[in-house]
Amino acid sequence: MFKTIVLATDLSPASNALVECVIGLKKLGVKEVFLTYAMGIRHLDELKYLIASKVEPFLLGQKKKLEAQGLDAVIELAPGIPSEEIHRVAEQKDASLIVIGSHGESMAEHVLFKFGGTASEVLHSFTRPLLLVKTRVVKNAGETCVEATCSDYLKNILYCTDFSDTAQRAFDYVERMVESGCPSVTIMHVQDKTKIDKYLAHKLSDFNKIDAERIDMLRERLAKKGAARIQVKIPYGIPTAEILNEAAAGDYSLIVMGSQGKGYVREIFLGSVSHNIARHAGVSLLLIPAIR
Repeated sequence: MFKTIVLATDLSPASNALVECVIGLKKLGVKEVFLTYAMGIRHLDELKYLIASKVEPFLLGQKKKLEAQGLDAVIELAPGIPSEEIHRVAEQKDASLIVIGSHGESMAEHVLFKFGGTASEVLHSFTRPLLLVKTRVVKNAGETCVEATCSDYLKNILYCTDFSDTAQRAFDYVERMVESGCPSVTIMHVQDKTKIDKYLAHKLSDFNKIDAERIDMLRERLAKKGAARIQVKIPYGIPTAEILNEAAAGDYSLIVMGSQGKGYVREIFLGSVSHNIARHAGVSLLLIPAIR
C-alpha cells in the first residue's frame, strides 16, 4: 500500500522517537524510507555545507535505526524550507506516503514537530497521503523523554466520513488496511447540527435513515474484506468535537479521513474538520488528500 515513504526529521528527541516507530508501518507495505532533513538555508552555500557536516552523524544514526527495522533508508539533505522540501522530495521520489511527527502545543521547542509550524504547513498543501504520528512527553526514571505512538496502526481504526468523494478515497485505503490484517473498524458520520438545527431539524430522522443505509454498504464491503468487528457511530453534534470525543474514548490506533469534505472552499478560510482533528487528536491520523 505504502511502499516508499518520505520521513521528515529534525535533530530533536521527537524525531528519534518517530524513527523508532516506523516499524509499525511495515504491515502497510513500507519498504523504503527517504529520511528527509531540510536546512532552511537555500541561498547560503557556505553555511549549508557547514550545517550538513554537523547534522550528518545524527542522520546516520537515524538511518541505522531504520535499517535495523528491516527497511531500506536513504538520507535526503535538502537545503530549503522544510515544508517545501518535504513536498519536493515526495514528488521526486514518487513517494506513496509522507510521515511527520506532530505533538500539538506541548513541545514548542521542536520546530518541525510543532503543530502550527512545519506540520501545519505540510497539512495545508499536501497532495499525497499524509500520516501524522502523535508524539508525547513522558517521565521515565525521573527524566523527560519523548515517545511516539508505536502501536500497531492496524489494531483498531476510526474511519470518519461525510460521504464526499475524498472520504470515499479514504475508505479505499481502509479497505486495503483490512486486507492487510486490520480486524476492527469503526465507521463514523456526524450529523452536523450547525447545518441541520436551523432549518432541517424535522428531517433528522430521514437523514439518519439515509446515512445508515450508506454506512451499511460500507460495512458490508469491510466484512467481505475480512474485518471481524465493525461498529457504526452516527452522532448528532459538531463534527470536530464528536470525532475528538470518540477518538479519546475509544482504544483507537489510527484515525483515517479525507483532507477536505464537501465544503472545501469554506474550509480554506475557516479551518477544516481534518485540520482541527490533526491539531487536537491524541491519536495518529492518516489523511487522504482530495484530487485537485
